[in-house]
Amino acid sequence: MTSLEGLWRSPPAELTLSSAEVHVWRARLDLAASCVECLRGTLSADELQRAARFHFARDRRRFTVARGVLRDILGRYLRVPPSEPEFRYSAYGKPALADVADAPRLRFNVSHSHEVALFAVTCGREVGVDIEYLGREIRGEDIAERFFSARERADLRALPAEVKHEAFFNCWTRKEAYIKAHGEGLSLPLHQFDVSLAPGEPAALLATRSDPREALRWSLQALTPGPDYVAALAVEGQGWHLTCWQWRKTS
Repeated sequence: MTSLEGLWRSPPAELTLSSAEVHVWRARLDLAASCVECLRGTLSADELQRAARFHFARDRRRFTVARGVLRDILGRYLRVPPSEPEFRYSAYGKPALADVADAPRLRFNVSHSHEVALFAVTCGREVGVDIEYLGREIRGEDIAERFFSARERADLRALPAEVKHEAFFNCWTRKEAYIKAHGEGLSLPLHQFDVSLAPGEPAALLATRSDPREALRWSLQALTPGPDYVAALAVEGQGWHLTCWQWRKTS
């Protein structure tokens, strides 16, 4: 799928999620102050402390909204108030729902950049998502030379100059999404696996050198969150169906 813009639909009142489905939610972070305060009211004490540690008000707002929207989304699947879900974290910092006997096997991942956030939700499959703002001024080719695989560096060098910026972010988001889904952070070196990156080329995990079978265990999907953004989704397994929802506060 080359473009998902226009497919971000309003969700139904009651959500269902099978093991063959992946849901990705898109949300704006630049909300009205009243909505930010409403979301802040659903956060736990430790989340409020984390928000307070950000130096800039803009970053405190973005964190608060992202966590509040995550709670709202998970609450819709669990059919509980947004303040109710509890989280645990792996040794690598990946969040998950705390063990609850009657909760479904929900897996989720979150990413935000500038003023847009994405939330990926699955049932019984590991998942990772990453979004990046194309307006960031970075030395992409220098970063690629330090962190990308030999194949990715060669592919990036071979592209016309006018598409290298987008190609860099294609590569970056796909690598980040896979690392987040894999769940072991940067203990999985970025240069130890290859992803596609050329604009218009389908997202794919091309090779995993530590275990060649890993490349067959995961699916990558490019996402189009909107103008000036690039995003990618990594999902464990094959044969799943993607639905994209647009988040809006319902109460």
